[in-house]
Amino acid sequence: MPSTGAQPDFAAVRQEFGLPTGFPPEVLAEADAAAADGSTSDPDRVDATDVELVTIDPPGSKDLDQAVGIERVGDGFRVHYAIADLGAVVVPGGALDTEVRRRGQTVYLPDGSVPLHPPVLSEQASSLLPDGPRRAVLWTIDLDADGAVTATEVRRALVASRARLDYAGVQAELDAGARLHPAIEALPEVGRLRRAAAVARGAIELELPEQEVVPDTNGGWTVRVRTRLPVEDWNAEISLLTGTVAAGMMLQAGVGVLRTLPAPDAEAVAGLRRTAQRLGIEWPDGASAAQVLAGLSDDASAPVLALRRAATTLLRGAGYAAFGAGVAPPVDPGHGGIGAPYAHVTAPLRRLVDRFGTEVCLAIAAGEAPAPWLAEALPRLPELMGASDSLAGKVERACVDRTEAARLADRVGASFDVIVLRASSADGEPGEVFLLEPAVFARCAGVPTAGVTVAARLTEADPATGRVLFTANPE
Repeated sequence: MPSTGAQPDFAAVRQEFGLPTGFPPEVLAEADAAAADGSTSDPDRVDATDVELVTIDPPGSKDLDQAVGIERVGDGFRVHYAIADLGAVVVPGGALDTEVRRRGQTVYLPDGSVPLHPPVLSEQASSLLPDGPRRAVLWTIDLDADGAVTATEVRRALVASRARLDYAGVQAELDAGARLHPAIEALPEVGRLRRAAAVARGAIELELPEQEVVPDTNGGWTVRVRTRLPVEDWNAEISLLTGTVAAGMMLQAGVGVLRTLPAPDAEAVAGLRRTAQRLGIEWPDGASAAQVLAGLSDDASAPVLALRRAATTLLRGAGYAAFGAGVAPPVDPGHGGIGAPYAHVTAPLRRLVDRFGTEVCLAIAAGEAPAPWLAEALPRLPELMGASDSLAGKVERACVDRTEAARLADRVGASFDVIVLRASSADGEPGEVFLLEPAVFARCAGVPTAGVTVAARLTEADPATGRVLFTANPE
């Protein structure tokens, strides 16, 4: 479908949500000074420049938080995971610290991001680029032959990434039968082992189509389903592994900050099972919701997409929980989407809480109590991160919605075949449908049944608000 004359206005989105347009001068000055201080002589920082590490990110990424290296040790594995060391450059209570606490996280828009840290740090001095040694926090996690954790170490280190790789390139090498970089030759095996373990412990992976706004061929914007490659999933498992190890350390020590999500309750799982039955999807006796969802086909068939949409009811109530200094850990410290307790520690360039979580783990590993500034900050993080998560989600949704509406603006009145994800309610509340091309999720009036494909007329598409509405054609 070619571009219409209407185009999404991302500048209006930035203005609507009050996104900052730059950094205050005192913040930039502090960041410049930190970037210029390339000191690597910290006596507590181990030299790990001999460890084979690479980064794997989307093409063009410059804010490289993580570098990974996996080696075989006996019949198991040793995972090295280097994380950008923001704790080495952000002065507690300084101008930069104050500003990043205000921002919370990097906010991404199709025409450019609103970064958490000034680019001189996030895309240069603190990014794990392969142009020289970098200060990092190095996790070393030993796994047995089944991918289970047997030992953990975390220290400040000096590391040197060997290469800046991207997902598509690594996947292409793998598909062609080529040998991967030595640092990640074992990544497919470890990734599969960790994913199988996640399903076994009840991790819920929805795998609904993931939309992204990208330039089209006519100078405008379009929305498409982003194809998630296997290597992305395997790389994500290394991050999840590190986050679960970090959470375990925090819970054992009685201090930290967790990312929490209640486990699905029995009633929600029973409802999903009834939905699967109505859609004609098999649910074997004794199978968990995680196992059923993991076993679904990868196609975009109406029943499969409808069940994945229905499964979103299993994952509600995400938040953060800080504890320590007389505050007990949460009664349920787990994350239902991961199937285990989890802490954010692997993306400090892009997310505020990771720097603090990392500092907690370094203190625990050293047998020390968190520094006073860190202990003072922990109780405030859940509110700060909750607000920034909400803002980032709203901005992303606004950009997608307005692009969807712009792509369809000149097609109002036309009929489309759409997949019904959620039926209209008895009181007339519109249901939800998915249009394959362009990739649009929208409300639709008059759809009585989920998991089918129906013809529907586009009745509204407003690029200014992002509102898109279909109405099912009468049968």
